[in-house]
Amino acid sequence: MAFHGKKFINDPNDVVTEFIEGLVETYPGLQYLDGFPQVKVVLRADISQTTYDKVAIISGGGSGHEPAHAGFVGEGMLTAAICGDIFASPPVDSILAGIRAVTGPKGCLLIVTNYTGDRLNFGLAAEQAKSEGYKVETVIVGDDCALPPPRGIAGRRGLAGTILVNKVAGAAAAAGLPLADVAAEAKHASEMVGTMGVALSVCTLPGQVTSDRLGPGKMELGLGIHGEAGAAVADLQPVDVVVSHVLTQILSPETNYVPITRGGRVVLMVNGLGGTPISELMIATGKAVPKLQLEHGLAVDRVYTGSFMTSLDMAGFSISIMKADPAILQRLDSSTKAPYWPVAADGNYPPAKIPVPVPPSRSAKSDEPQSRPLQLNEQGQILEAAIEAAANAIINLKDSLNEWDSKVGDGDCGSTMYRGAKAILEDIKSYPLNDVAETVNEIGSSMGRVMGGTSGILYTIFCKAASTQLKSSSNNEITAKQWAEALAASIAAISKYGGASAGYRTLLDALIPASTVLQERLNAGDEPSTAFVLSSEAAIAGAESTKHMHAQAGRSTYVSGEILSTVPDPGAMAAATWYRAAALVVKEKCNR
Repeated sequence: MAFHGKKFINDPNDVVTEFIEGLVETYPGLQYLDGFPQVKVVLRADISQTTYDKVAIISGGGSGHEPAHAGFVGEGMLTAAICGDIFASPPVDSILAGIRAVTGPKGCLLIVTNYTGDRLNFGLAAEQAKSEGYKVETVIVGDDCALPPPRGIAGRRGLAGTILVNKVAGAAAAAGLPLADVAAEAKHASEMVGTMGVALSVCTLPGQVTSDRLGPGKMELGLGIHGEAGAAVADLQPVDVVVSHVLTQILSPETNYVPITRGGRVVLMVNGLGGTPISELMIATGKAVPKLQLEHGLAVDRVYTGSFMTSLDMAGFSISIMKADPAILQRLDSSTKAPYWPVAADGNYPPAKIPVPVPPSRSAKSDEPQSRPLQLNEQGQILEAAIEAAANAIINLKDSLNEWDSKVGDGDCGSTMYRGAKAILEDIKSYPLNDVAETVNEIGSSMGRVMGGTSGILYTIFCKAASTQLKSSSNNEITAKQWAEALAASIAAISKYGGASAGYRTLLDALIPASTVLQERLNAGDEPSTAFVLSSEAAIAGAESTKHMHAQAGRSTYVSGEILSTVPDPGAMAAATWYRAAALVVKEKCNR
């Protein structure tokens, strides 16, 4: 049965911005950046990045989970929340705007729920912010206990346990701890919590028709908070039975998702998903506490019941269990003015909105845009030739990449890479080629502007990480060793935010062998351009070897091994091709 959900809204496209406007009118301690509709950022009204002397805590994600995350902005918890559209990761520009608005000299911690879009967009924003001089650390929260240990790199979804992590991190920051310690406490908290949800209905997106896929008399176990199908559909059971099943799943020694054993102490959070009356949530809590005590042998130190991370109007609830230790309890008990922890509203009303900040680098530097130097030094000439060779190699490989991708992906790898290469060739006339680090940064900007999907984000992260590493050099002349370090830093960034590593059948299977050989040959004393060429041969061999790999990332994970064995990974071949082309040109130029 399909039905059109009834909502008290105006234009469905304005739901998030109008929610934010109402939120800041209700709570005087909050403001938002004046960047609607693209930039939707809620932040503390009592701080600014020019004066804030503590670590900023920033979280966010798709909207539709209110009060998460905007309702948890306040002293002692989040410094800012980045709001995407309904169930959509916030864009990189919004995340950057939030970082720039609240991050002072102590840096910021990004707390990110484990979804691919959030990981990549927050990851790229982190790398861009680092390239602008900000100190940034990231903690990924994946507390879902509903599904068996996953294959590949998707990992566990981020659910309501993220709110407990936000509280721990916010309290640690408020206590004045340095960034590394705040990040360590948040990471520890994320490893101590597990969550599972159950629902009686799916949610209704504003302005859309929703199908009740469950039907009468059914419930869904282990559902996703974006309307995704859960682990199982079952007949509706009394809440006693449901709570027992959820607790057993979270505390299962087979999956070992949380390090909680009999005799331990825990924190319990019962979270409504948006359409569940508080009475039903309290019933679930009233059953969960004695079951934890009597059936699982656990002491329950703290209990939180309410709607913390919802799914629009979904009828259901989730249970989160966190291992309690004195340090975590101290952070959870610390005072906060975040309105939905909850606290009362008080204080004078500041202006509801403030301007979106621009990067410090724009105001610190000349107003003149970056441009090509009137005369290129030797390094700039070699760099220009290498960039052009790499871009042209990708252009010539377009059809082959599309052909390979049509068998193992969605058939557009060549077209996507082609757009990036063409943009680079068009923009190279304005690259500051004598400034290597800034040129690499500009390449990332060119690619990010025109390349859609995961490839665009990954290559932009690659360039931003390399640029940041190169900027650490105090010399204008970049050495071969510094290039090798930049390549290693880029690989580490892609692996960190994308989740892949060697053997996953991705572009890293070309870049990782190249990096390894480059460092080995340089350490052995090889002439740098020769080491570069030898490393490019390793890149080609690595890309070819992907024929024999089982895909663990991207759309290829859904393709049979028989088909995968007929073609190499297109992304790996693209990376090996441009790397090889650049290496050969560098060798040619250096031997003249």
